[in-house]
Amino acid sequence: MSLKSMSSKRLWLVLITNLKSSLGEQGVIEVARHPDAATVVTGIVGCAGLKPTVAAIEAGKDIALANKETMIAGGAFVLPLAHKNNIKILPADSEHSAIFQCIQGLPKGALRKIQLTGSGGAFREWPAEKMKDIKLKDALKHPIWSLGRKITIDSATLFNKGLEVIEAHYLFGAEYDDIEIVIHPQSIIHSLVETQDSSVIAQLGLPDMRLPLLYTLSWPERVYCSEITWPRLDLTKYGTLTFQAPDTKKFPSVNLCYAAGRAGGTMTGVFSAANEIAVELFVAEKISYLDIFKIAELTCNEHQKELVTSPTLEEIFHYDQWARQYAAGLQKALSV
Repeated sequence: MSLKSMSSKRLWLVLITNLKSSLGEQGVIEVARHPDAATVVTGIVGCAGLKPTVAAIEAGKDIALANKETMIAGGAFVLPLAHKNNIKILPADSEHSAIFQCIQGLPKGALRKIQLTGSGGAFREWPAEKMKDIKLKDALKHPIWSLGRKITIDSATLFNKGLEVIEAHYLFGAEYDDIEIVIHPQSIIHSLVETQDSSVIAQLGLPDMRLPLLYTLSWPERVYCSEITWPRLDLTKYGTLTFQAPDTKKFPSVNLCYAAGRAGGTMTGVFSAANEIAVELFVAEKISYLDIFKIAELTCNEHQKELVTSPTLEEIFHYDQWARQYAAGLQKALSV
């Protein structure tokens, strides 16, 4: 299969979904359900990407998922809707794409555990006592990936990895006890799966987001890429690949993410929204790095009183907005 043989309708939609800023919310929704489209790539950050995704599913479009909130905030609503409309949701994030690639050909019930890998972010080697001194410029220095500001900071706090655990739960039906985080600084192994007979299958590749996105568009086939445009992975140049468990004392986000995931319902969306606001406040230098964790935890604690386990789409958006307002209000009680 070559790029030329891929559906022109499919490629056209990938390009036009990047016009969010000029189309507005309703315009993006109309694009997402355009009758000529075969697959919709959802890459809008935050809950803003949920409505276009739902519109695309209702219109019978397959989803190439690059928007975490579709599953984190809306998984309890989106998955039944996708099943009802016989829609495929193909993950474009590198870790979830790796898991998806690893489970191809596995029979039902063969998956035992998922191991989500992550670089560990900018502060993997920092001593715990130094974390209170972290500044914005420190958090924006990702050791491996070239990413946007929000996701770079999420990587530095390990919120990104914890949120991926929630997303993996919804995408692959794995219980939270069966999803593990593994810090892998070289970012060559993008994730692994363990099967019922203890075999472990991994997907490897250079740190490059183009490959998982390409796979969502070509699946179940593989597009030929020459070595000129796509360098081969030469493991002999790396020599050693290392692994370690996440430090949950330095990064309380890990346990917070698991707790939010196990609570389920509207809690995961509230958790994600609170983190998003906390990151915005940190970027504006209105709170400290450690306050990011506090805001997420305090917002989730407050939401326990109104948790909805099987939310409607309207309830998902209601509590997303509630979480943003509550999290923003916590700034007054915290100091840089």
